[in-house]
Amino acid sequence: MDVTIHRPEELDEALRRAWHRLMDESPDYANPFLAPEFAAGVGTCRGGARVAVLREGGEPVGFLPYEHNSLGVGRAIGLGLSDCQALVHRSGVTWDPQELLRACGLSVFEFDHLVEEQQPFGPYVTGTFASPVVDLKDGGGSYAEWLRAAYPGLAKTTLKKERRLGRDLGEMRFVFDERDPEALRRLMDWKSAQYRRTGRMDRFARPWIVELVEHLFRVREEHFTGILSVVYAGDRPVAAHFGPRSRTVFAAWFTAYDPELRYYSPGLIMHLRMAEAAGRQGVRIMDLGRGEKEYKDWLKTRELRVGEGFATRPHPVAAAHRLWRRPVRGLRNVVLAHPALRRPADRLLRTVGTLRTSGRVPSGKASPRAR
Repeated sequence: MDVTIHRPEELDEALRRAWHRLMDESPDYANPFLAPEFAAGVGTCRGGARVAVLREGGEPVGFLPYEHNSLGVGRAIGLGLSDCQALVHRSGVTWDPQELLRACGLSVFEFDHLVEEQQPFGPYVTGTFASPVVDLKDGGGSYAEWLRAAYPGLAKTTLKKERRLGRDLGEMRFVFDERDPEALRRLMDWKSAQYRRTGRMDRFARPWIVELVEHLFRVREEHFTGILSVVYAGDRPVAAHFGPRSRTVFAAWFTAYDPELRYYSPGLIMHLRMAEAAGRQGVRIMDLGRGEKEYKDWLKTRELRVGEGFATRPHPVAAAHRLWRRPVRGLRNVVLAHPALRRPADRLLRTVGTLRTSGRVPSGKASPRAR
């Protein structure tokens, strides 16, 4: 096995085509977060982005996108943003994680949404978690007919709220692929306000994340397209979502809505509208991402399993990183896995968020990351 290292945004067309072929060969790798376009987007915004290209007989058979720092600490590319991570490879190809890390110049490789299929990384997985997905079908007919067939329990309530919203503000309209940059900026403003209001870290206070989202919004390729969707009532935007899609998988990523309209359940309306429209576009899976949320339990048709952990090789930096990161991850997972702990923690974060937005807590004191 020969391994070469590249900047993701500098891969030539032949390597990108080879990467796309591997995505097409296995449903495990169809997720847009595993596409070279996502890695290249991170590479344009983050100096430490790299791709390890694995070759057998001179032919590329695997691609591992990752980020690294000067100490040799590596992480899955877009860690904290990406909802799917893997070494994308040809069927039957295997690798030695120790040799791979050495070739990449890494002492540790951290991941938190690793595809379950990645057996060579199996010994380094410290926990596996449910990642709910929605299996989509293009049923034809109207949106209301699709909703009643796909979600009979939600249909009556959702359609009632949509009709009421239409009466109060104007005719309901949904745009699956909105190309107005102003709508994207509004989504990021809404999401920033939501993060602060709920005591979470404001991702859009980080310039590189704003730059990444704006970059991906402009990407229009077969295996990766940035999709901005908007629900309108009359001329007023009600809710918006931005996420990537591949040919067959649509990733639910950033959703936000006008908080003045929260009693109409605009976030749920958005997800249902997206699922219906994506199915008509040929998408077969909507990936809701790892995490405990009530709406995910309502919408999911099944669950995938994703792993988190640290692939390491003997090195003092790897030992120190693991000692620092693993307890933090463990504590967070315990809280998220138990409603008796999660609900008080969520209330505390919301209280902090209320104080912060009122100016009584300095905004620089970041809270635990959550989505």
